[in-house]
This record gives sequence, structure tokens and C-alpha cells, in this order.
Amino acid sequence: MEFWQNIYANFDVVAFEIFGLKVHWYGIMYVLALLVALMVAKYYAIKDNMGISKAMLDSYFIWVEIGVILGARLGYILIYDAHTLWYLTHPWQIFNPFYNGEFVGIRGMSYHGAVVGFLIATYAFCKKNKQNLWKYLDLVAISVPCGYIFGRIGNFLNQELFGRATEVPWGIYVDGILRHPSQLYEAFLEGFVVFAILLLIKKYKKYNGELIAYYTILYALARFVCEFFREPDFGIGFVAFGMSMGQILSLLMFLLGLFLSFYLRNIKKIYKFLFILRIKVL
Repeated sequence: MEFWQNIYANFDVVAFEIFGLKVHWYGIMYVLALLVALMVAKYYAIKDNMGISKAMLDSYFIWVEIGVILGARLGYILIYDAHTLWYLTHPWQIFNPFYNGEFVGIRGMSYHGAVVGFLIATYAFCKKNKQNLWKYLDLVAISVPCGYIFGRIGNFLNQELFGRATEVPWGIYVDGILRHPSQLYEAFLEGFVVFAILLLIKKYKKYNGELIAYYTILYALARFVCEFFREPDFGIGFVAFGMSMGQILSLLMFLLGLFLSFYLRNIKKIYKFLFILRIKVL
């Protein structure tokens, strides 16, 4: 247990160097997350006979990856970063991977910002290629949690997004303070548990969009719980009612998921009601 508690003191965030460039474990985990999510998506697209070709899926993931990277980075800068104004006046620095001439990679990504970028990219892709939006979103809902596991492990290996101070025996020392390995809690709850529950829901799926609605709800709940063990973002702290920014955004995400579930479940009734209302008005 002593080795585990001091693992950061005995672990290098850099996996290897190539031509002077440092390749971090986080970057490797990020690539693995994308590959795993893509493989899971292809598996279920074929298994469930969704009518989505591999070529179309590959193209879609390129669109989504661009949207996710842009959304995650911009979201972090607008919501969490202490130098928001500086970045807005120096936009060319937003994706600058160098600091004082040293390659350090791009640090600071917001999950909620990534969601916005993902949604915009998905809508644009489906609009351009005349694809069913909800069918793609359901496929993403079942595949993303698997990749998310590797993403959070990457946060842990990169020694970032620390947990709150604790006395539990499995805590990790960070600068002499024992803290929750909250990144691993998130990998388990937001990744594995959400995926397992969605698999059960998938068996009884009744309409397109059901999985993405439940994913939104489940992720929001898992993230809200994990935030109790995660150190509030530096420079922001607790925002309101003892809640962190992550918890407030998760609450909004939860409400969005409930609305989406209600809307998609009753969409035919809603359109029928609006149609009747229109006739009466006319």
C-alpha cells in the first residue's frame, strides 16, 4: 500500500521521447480511448444492423474528434481557465503545445465543452450526409463510456484533476497530501458502470435517441457523485450551495437528459397535439 500511495513519486508522466518530443502517457491513453470507442461503435453498428457503413462511421469519427477537441479546449478556457481574457485576445495560443520553448502538450480540456463540440459536429455531419441524427447519437452513447475509461486513467497517469484530501488507505500522495484517486473513481462510475447500465437499457430500446438520453442522465449522476471526491477546479472552488462547477454543469446535463427522454418518448403525441392546435387556430 505504501508503494501505491507514493506512486506519483515513482512514476514518470512521459512514456518515451522521439526526436526530442516527449510522448506522455495521457496522450497514449487518449488515442486508446478514441480507438476503443471507434471499435465498439463499429461492433454494435454491425451487430445491430444499423445500416451505417464502416466508411461512413470512420468519416463521422473524424468530424466528431475535431468537434470534441475544439469544444473541450474552448470550453476549458471559457469556464475554468484563470487566463480566459488573455486567450481570447491571443487566440493563436489556445492550441500552442509549447511553453518557454519546451513541448508540454495541450493541457486543460473540459468534458462539458467537449459535449457541445461533439453535438455541433454530429448535427453538421448528419445534415451534410443526410443521416439519422438520433441513430448516430445512440451509437455514440454506447461506445463513448468504454473510451472514457481510458481517458480518466490518462488523467490519473498525467497526475492531474486530483481528488480531495482524505485519510483512506488507498489514497495517493500529491505534494505531501493524501488525496482520493478520484480519476479512477470517475473511470469506474462514468465509464464502466454507465456502459453496463446502458447495455441493459439497450435490450429494451423502444425509440431512436433513447440511449443518448439515458447516457446524459447517467453520466450526469455519476459525475455529480464523483465531484464529491474531486478537488474543485483551481481558481473557481465551490460555486453555489457547496457545489463545484462540475456539479452545477452536471445538474444542467441531468435536466437536459430528462427533457430529451420525455420529448423523444412523446414526440408523436406532441406533434399530433400541435397539429390539432394549428387546425383549431386556423
